[in-house]
Amino acid sequence: MPKNSNDDFIIIAHRGASEYEPENTFSSFDKAIELGAQMMEFDVRLSLDNKLVVVHDPMVNRTTNGKGRVREKTVQELLTLDAGNGNRIPLVEDIFKNYSKKIKFVIELKDYNTEEQILELIEKYDMIEEIYVVSFSKRILRKIKYLEPKITTGLIKLLPTNIKRDCEYCGANVIAVFRYFINKKLIESTKKDNLHLFAWTVNDPVQCTQFKKIGLTGVVTNKPDLLT
Repeated sequence: MPKNSNDDFIIIAHRGASEYEPENTFSSFDKAIELGAQMMEFDVRLSLDNKLVVVHDPMVNRTTNGKGRVREKTVQELLTLDAGNGNRIPLVEDIFKNYSKKIKFVIELKDYNTEEQILELIEKYDMIEEIYVVSFSKRILRKIKYLEPKITTGLIKLLPTNIKRDCEYCGANVIAVFRYFINKKLIESTKKDNLHLFAWTVNDPVQCTQFKKIGLTGVVTNKPDLLT
């Protein structure tokens, strides 16, 4: 399981440093590294021509100057869009090329049928020890773990319900729960089940410090500098 340099508390930059730069862009990823994030989270979807692209929403409307579904646009069409401040939508392989030697990744798979491709890239760039593959989908995580049992996977949930059962089903090593539901009891319970617990999305330094004190593994944040 990837750790930070102190092996105690992990700051994951949510879509890069998305508080300061357009989310899921090279500018945001560069800023996250500049601000000292231990890991960088980004979202993966499929284009019309089955290429892995870095976009959060199923539609491009909110984060670009375009309109329509990601899944209905080719890579070339997606690359013509402005994703904020002149950034283009990144290809996943470009993220590996540019950042694999600089930071560890949390890769959130949004679409089915992305599993084989992402594992091929992870193997190509020798990143299996440096990555979490995460998803809200137990089905996606179960397939990832079947294809590559050694990889660290994480289940994202809003509510802290049926955690042990769901993680056992999909083989997840990590659980991420919405910040409102994090408490000492939940932390102790997940540790007992040999799971690493993260809170999302934490942008308040006071709350982050409290979570660190009570033994949380780490936080997902739009502000990678929130503890500096």
